[in-house]
Amino acid sequence: MAAAKEGIVKRTGKFFREVRSEMRKVTWPVKSDLITFTIVVFLSVAIVSGFIWIADTIMYKLVSLILR
Repeated sequence: MAAAKEGIVKRTGKFFREVRSEMRKVTWPVKSDLITFTIVVFLSVAIVSGFIWIADTIMYKLVSLILR
């Protein structure tokens, strides 16, 4: 039982060392890029939401005409 637990601890430690190593390789965006990307995401969500709202409204009106 202790040997199995020791193996898990070793693998866990190795995993976190590898994660730390990979995180050092990450190129983090600068503040201006982050703001630009955030604006692009918000605009994209707003546009797609608008299309879905329009399609939903059209489908609702068509179904209500059919079911009258």
